[in-house]
Amino acid sequence: MDYDILILGGGIIGCSIAYELSKYNLNIALIEKDYDIADDLSFINTAIIYDGAECSNDLMSSLENMGNSLIEEVATKFNVPFKRIGSIRIAQTDVAVDKLYKMYNRAKRRGIKDIHLIDEEHIKEVEPNLNIPVKKALYSQNTAVISPYDLALAYAEVAADNGVIFRLEEDVVDIKKLSKGFRVTTSKNKFTCKVVVNTIPGEQYNLNPTNEEETKVDKKLYYLLVDDSFKECNDTLVINEREESNGFVFQTPTLSLGTLVAVKSDVALSYEELIKTSNSILPNLSKRDINYMFSDEFNVDSMLIDESEISKGYINVTGDHYGEVTIAPALSQILCESLVNNLKCTLKRDFIDKRREYFRFRELSDEQKNELIKIDDRYGKVVCLCNTITEGEIVDAIRRPLGARTVEGIKRRTGATFGNCHGSYCIDKVINILAREMDKKLTDIVEDSKNSNLLVSRIKEFDEV
Repeated sequence: MDYDILILGGGIIGCSIAYELSKYNLNIALIEKDYDIADDLSFINTAIIYDGAECSNDLMSSLENMGNSLIEEVATKFNVPFKRIGSIRIAQTDVAVDKLYKMYNRAKRRGIKDIHLIDEEHIKEVEPNLNIPVKKALYSQNTAVISPYDLALAYAEVAADNGVIFRLEEDVVDIKKLSKGFRVTTSKNKFTCKVVVNTIPGEQYNLNPTNEEETKVDKKLYYLLVDDSFKECNDTLVINEREESNGFVFQTPTLSLGTLVAVKSDVALSYEELIKTSNSILPNLSKRDINYMFSDEFNVDSMLIDESEISKGYINVTGDHYGEVTIAPALSQILCESLVNNLKCTLKRDFIDKRREYFRFRELSDEQKNELIKIDDRYGKVVCLCNTITEGEIVDAIRRPLGARTVEGIKRRTGATFGNCHGSYCIDKVINILAREMDKKLTDIVEDSKNSNLLVSRIKEFDEV
């Protein structure tokens, strides 16, 4: 056998499973079709950590609640940005108040702690910046925000340091059952293994016949990134249901890039309509306060571990859910326990449960910055002025385990090119550093994937660009 376990898919779920399984004496590989891991995560490196109170499905609520209790320990251990901010789900009508009571009673039935129904006079105590009329609110102390890409990368880096092989740019073509184990065919290789863990939503193979039930995508979620100069934002996550369009709008602090406003609607909205909808939480928000606009799918399909074929060595993680970052620690632990019991493997004595050190230059004190520059003067060369990202940070992002190989990889890891100038000042510098560190031509550097070259050709040969 080439491997004991093959994990298909390098998203947040695949990376967390790789980490949990790397604690054991197993030969493991993860196959990902893209240039980088966790490409399925949003560009805005902030995800909400739920507690299960908002979930209508009892199983998903239980996974969220379990993940909520696990994730802070993981974030602290791996130095992943994480912050408990709490959340306020507001009601401005009698119909919305009734929904809050139902949600509160459901949360209590599920045993979710630190959930409170509060009146208008107490809302200001929790969120003094809220400047809209409210009849009632459901307050949760459990809600948090985390950098999801940093979390996925931390899982993957520690797994790699403990022997997991990451095979990037390999597309899984098919899986076949053998007399003992499986043969997995990719676009580049053929592998044999004892166990296959398939975390790729919607991917079907001969072994995994097509399921007519598709992932439920409940329209789009539109994101507006609010500039730091706008001073009327709330310090907690504020959610406002929109009865007229079966959607919602929420505003949450991010961990480094200002404030995020998201609008979910069953109908397409123009930019002007998005601003107007956002005014239901931030009354004075205008176009000039917005730095970026994004959209993403809002998936509500339940995530499940299909263990019906575990005796044969095949596990399928089905579904795609908006709370996958919250669910990942719980789902990976449950799956790992099932596999370990089935394979009867032992824990590694030399397991390294620590992420390699890295520095966020802008967060250091002046004394720490000077000490770092003495060690490596590249930390004294600021490449991205908007976000104060240094050459040292970019070089480290390239040289780390599973290092960045694209401009998007640098952007996700460091925040470079993600400032108010939208990369107009620093993108050429990032391209030059990538080309130098990877020993490639400038024209070979890509934005995020194959055939996404940023420079098509050179019109004249200079020593530098």
